Amino acid sequence: MSEVIWHDVECGAYEADLPLWEELAAERPESILELGCGTGRVALHLARRGHTVTALDRNSTLLAALDERAGELPVTTVNADARSFALVDRFSLILAPMQFLQTFSARLERKECLSCIAAHLAPGGLAALAIIDELPEAKHVSPPLPDTREVDGWVYSSQPLETIPGLLAIRALRLRQTVSPTGELSEEIDEVQLRQLSVAKVEDEAEPFMLGGAGVRSIAESEHYVDSTVVLLEMKS
Repeated sequence: MSEVIWHDVECGAYEADLPLWEELAAERPESILELGCGTGRVALHLARRGHTVTALDRNSTLLAALDERAGELPVTTVNADARSFALVDRFSLILAPMQFLQTFSARLERKECLSCIAAHLAPGGLAALAIIDELPEAKHVSPPLPDTREVDGWVYSSQPLETIPGLLAIRALRLRQTVSPTGELSEEIDEVQLRQLSVAKVEDEAEPFMLGGAGVRSIAESEHYVDSTVVLLEMKS
């Protein structure tokens, strides 16, 4: 349960990328696959607009929450690893939002994922992969307000602390605080590491799988998230 709550607290309110996914889905509406779908922020958004979405994640707890929320919406969940999945269907659009590709710790893992993407694209299909390719200069401003949610009398709060660039990875730190119904406070530091990745590197790693660069799109920064770049890939003819 806590996995679902923290995922919702830290990701559920993010909306800056949704117009782009809507636009791409409208251009290729036949079938959509989302990688790293979590509790369904993107999948449910597109399904509510009439798109048929296959939502893939290796976390069965998050998928169970998505299944419950989807109800009668045209969403099919798949419990699988994005580095090794094998589905019967082919898709006109494959999405990897929220810097999903950068969560893999090694080049080999990314290439395994790209291989699976190539194997599941329909003719004329498009893959859209969101990455942070360059961190903006640090701004000396007050930190944003924490993301919060109350569940059954418990209050969950997640405060972005800092984003630290490194040679190999970007470290994003958050302070997680939980307040019980009786007022007891517990807290921990949560760290997410995103491997350093550029548009050129994604295109280079995709090339052996006959995936060619089809341009890039931008997603503007929001209060809690830096701006990001969406790398577009399509099968070479």
